[in-house]
Amino acid sequence: MTEADPILSSLLTLTRKDQVVEVRIITQDGIGSGYYNNPAKLAQAVKILDSNPQIKGIYITLNEISPALLARRENRIIMRLTKKDATTADHDITRRVWLPIDIDPKRPSGVSSSDEEHAAAFRKADEIAAYLTSLGWPAPLRADSGNGAHLLYRIDLPNDDDSRELIKSCLHTLHLLFSDEVCTVDCANFNAARIWKLYGTTSRKGDNTTERPHRKACLFAGPERLTLVPDSDLHRLGKIFPKEPEKMTRTGKEEPVTDLATWLTSHDLGYVAKPYADGTLYILDQCPFSDAHQDGAYAIQFSSGAIFAGCHHDSCGGGTQRWRDLKRMYDGTIDIEDRLKKLRRDRILDKAVYEGRVPASLSDPGIEEKAERILTTADPIPYMLDTFSQDHEGDRVVAECLIMSLASRSVINSKGLHVSITGESGKGKSHAIDTMMNLVPPEVRLSGRMSDKALFYIKDLQPGMVIALDDVTLSDQMQEILKGVTTSFQRPFTYRTVSKDRNAVTCTIPERCVWWIAKVEGAGDDQVFNRMLTAWIDDSEEQDKRVLSRMLAEAARPPDTRGEDREDVLVVREMWRKLEPAFVLIPYAERIQFQSASNRRNPDMLLDLIKTHAILMQFQRERTIRDGMVCISATHEDFSEAVRLYDALNGETGGQSTKLTRREATLITSIEKLGLVEMTVPELQKITGWASSSLYKLLNGYNSRGNTYSGLLEKCPAISVYERSVTTGEDGRTIHRKTKVYAWDSSLYAAWVKGGAVSLRDEPGDNERDFSDHDPFDPDSDSPLDLDDPYDSNDSSPINESDSHDHGDCRMGSDTLEVSKYTSGQPGHSGHPDQPGTECLNGQDGQDCQERSVSEAVRENEVDFCTSEAGASQSKPADITQNSTYTYVHSSTPLCEAEHTLTQTGSDEHLRPRPYVCGSASAEHTSHNLLNAGENELSEADSERIFSASCRNHASLPISQIRPSDFTRISGWPSKVRCAVCGRAHTVYSCTKSDLKNEEEPVMLCEECYNRAASRHVARLVMLPTLDLHMMKRVDRDLGRCQVCNTFAVAWYDSSAQTGLCESCYARELSRLNKERGVL
Repeated sequence: MTEADPILSSLLTLTRKDQVVEVRIITQDGIGSGYYNNPAKLAQAVKILDSNPQIKGIYITLNEISPALLARRENRIIMRLTKKDATTADHDITRRVWLPIDIDPKRPSGVSSSDEEHAAAFRKADEIAAYLTSLGWPAPLRADSGNGAHLLYRIDLPNDDDSRELIKSCLHTLHLLFSDEVCTVDCANFNAARIWKLYGTTSRKGDNTTERPHRKACLFAGPERLTLVPDSDLHRLGKIFPKEPEKMTRTGKEEPVTDLATWLTSHDLGYVAKPYADGTLYILDQCPFSDAHQDGAYAIQFSSGAIFAGCHHDSCGGGTQRWRDLKRMYDGTIDIEDRLKKLRRDRILDKAVYEGRVPASLSDPGIEEKAERILTTADPIPYMLDTFSQDHEGDRVVAECLIMSLASRSVINSKGLHVSITGESGKGKSHAIDTMMNLVPPEVRLSGRMSDKALFYIKDLQPGMVIALDDVTLSDQMQEILKGVTTSFQRPFTYRTVSKDRNAVTCTIPERCVWWIAKVEGAGDDQVFNRMLTAWIDDSEEQDKRVLSRMLAEAARPPDTRGEDREDVLVVREMWRKLEPAFVLIPYAERIQFQSASNRRNPDMLLDLIKTHAILMQFQRERTIRDGMVCISATHEDFSEAVRLYDALNGETGGQSTKLTRREATLITSIEKLGLVEMTVPELQKITGWASSSLYKLLNGYNSRGNTYSGLLEKCPAISVYERSVTTGEDGRTIHRKTKVYAWDSSLYAAWVKGGAVSLRDEPGDNERDFSDHDPFDPDSDSPLDLDDPYDSNDSSPINESDSHDHGDCRMGSDTLEVSKYTSGQPGHSGHPDQPGTECLNGQDGQDCQERSVSEAVRENEVDFCTSEAGASQSKPADITQNSTYTYVHSSTPLCEAEHTLTQTGSDEHLRPRPYVCGSASAEHTSHNLLNAGENELSEADSERIFSASCRNHASLPISQIRPSDFTRISGWPSKVRCAVCGRAHTVYSCTKSDLKNEEEPVMLCEECYNRAASRHVARLVMLPTLDLHMMKRVDRDLGRCQVCNTFAVAWYDSSAQTGLCESCYARELSRLNKERGVL
């Protein structure tokens, strides 16, 4: 090989003189191709292209092709082929001259190999070359592919079907012998027109990083003169592993081996198991027949039970049947009858335990005791999730949906919770279902894969079984069955059809069965989709890294030979057995408010989530017997946990309200973030990096195997399409063509995504409290004044003595206690509803507080607050409009004077009332009375106030010290770290500023407190008088953050002054100018 030009050197080595070769170039934008019979010209052209970082790889055809193909593109390259431009096919090959062996290290797709993985591929290549040399093969060419290793053996075969099968069998044999968890031998290189890496060029997969760099492929070793591999050696390699032998007749009391893996393990014979034909191949770590060599021994058990054992080496029989010899070497002449009796006894016991006829807990009383202790004194859900996480990385939202689905079987008045899991292929949908299936008692799970028509022939379906359909194409019949069983959850479902013999078949699905469906594109039929909890599998890059880390850790871990389930798995199964069917009551159901009731099934799902959480906590809930039926009363905790999961399914981990898949939601997020108004598929390609056909399917929908899948044009009202004529010029020619343009309406999108908000109203009279016995100036009082609301505990200054008074019957201004707010996962959009509130008005004559809606007060540009004799009535500044942000708490008046806080949530800019309690009462005294009250006397409102006081104890920062720019939104599941301002859990913003960070626990904010901090920040700003609002134009593209508040996105821009304002700052300044001009 010459150092001067490795590309030309490799071409001269791999091809004969005047041989026609196709070169193929893989780029980001498509595929290029050319044909050459001049190696020098080819090397020169390729050398220039290889310097372009957009080129992912350059390849050539290995085998000889028809010279007539040179006329397609004679000694030139077209960089982007069209559909009419042909490339080399298998029938264009005239003769096979190379056996290509590609050893590739296992790693995530789309990335280059690390140095360690690269070195492992070379070690594997050395093993393969040494093995083939021991079989009498000549020395090969050795090469570096840039990411793995290549071996090239010279052959001479015609291009026919027999040669194709011969090469395929040789590669398959090497794959069985040498592929492992680190490297694999590619079996797909058997086709005649296979393209091969051109040595001397760069392999570019993914980004060029320090850990995974781009490398040049090179041909670095080979004999001075290549020798052909004889055809007989090829046939010998291809036929090393035998076909299924006939079962050997047993003599005397010889024990049969039904499970070869168990037999090998019992005799300490190490092996690597691989699928082979319809059985299993076991590559033995050490040859048991000879000490002269280590490798070469194997054993195969076919599906019929027949076993073949042998060794490749001639000294050990050269692949002849030696199973009987191997068995006698280890079994000897032991008492076969005793071993058979023990095996039968153990097998019967294992089967009984598996089928649920003998509970596993009977063999270990500690399992039953632990399961009962968790159900009665702890929360079983975290234990189940932790057990799930032992075998599956991440996807806890998916796991929690599956847990709630299982629990719905025990709720008598449940309509059933079924789960649809969507996500990209290979991201863990099947593994998540299999892992959760392992936690289900065997007697209620329908294990194994199942076709959609199998339900017609299964005879042993039982009520309450778990049925999983994993990537099964749902026929029309199956979709109709799914619609029926999900609607008819509490009673058996009967479906009548005909068999292939045209005989009537009645399919009966028992009651209370739950269905889990895992598919890339969802259930197919939208009516099926609407009946299920729609969860997304986590396919983020961070999740990929965590999964890879776990895979590598498991590869380095020694095997677990116990063959038993872990204790935590048995405990979870026992918990499911101990759950009793019960009717769940929701006492506060009439106070639950939904922002949107367009999908009538979503309220049912939320109610069922409340019921299933209560049934899992049934031994810790109030139980009554009504007409012989056990009834469980759900608590506010069940509501909060159900809403948390419901919100997650409406946010970053599911599309419960929108019914979008993760890929569709990602596309919409990209459009919304960039502020696009019109876009074409090529433009979206540049933004997302996805294929054109994938984007077209996402937007327009598609048909697959007779099923119709809806696109965003049908699902999302914010997207519309029209055709537009486009004129392009190239080489002096003008081309007119039509293209589809997709339009985006942000206002329609904001209205569409906010339909998932759920809240819980206070009961009438909950806010009326008598605090006449409280001394507000008691220095021993530890509790803050406004027990009812932990949100503004840090906003108020100490109350002066002159302000001490009795507020009498001052009432709460709002009857709504917000429990949950749906955030769609798209930045800048909040799904919070405009809920009417009330305010306290106190005239000079001391009249009672009167109710008036906040929206009316906003229209009049004033908000008055209930005040005492020492405090004057405070008004909202008149320059605050309905679309602006205003947060105000007076520092020298009781908290009842600031009964409402107007806040902005995202770019929807809704004004929302927050309730406050009159502040002249003693929190400590009230809390003491509540805690010493009888259990039956403690009202729900008192419980809420005690909970608020508990949250207050975890608050560490006042809202005035929070700067929105110091916090970033976390991805995925909300954190359970408590909010630094209000003290509540489920936070979504993390501090990035070093002086606020805590080494023990991160500083976190909930959605509510972050929005309030942002609103306060914007409201305090005073703009320069030189800014001319008349020069500003509304923009719909991404121009960064507002140059005044540095918090929200730019919505108005002055191109001459190069200044941008957000909606809040623009509305505030416009209101101020209108007031100065006397315009209301």
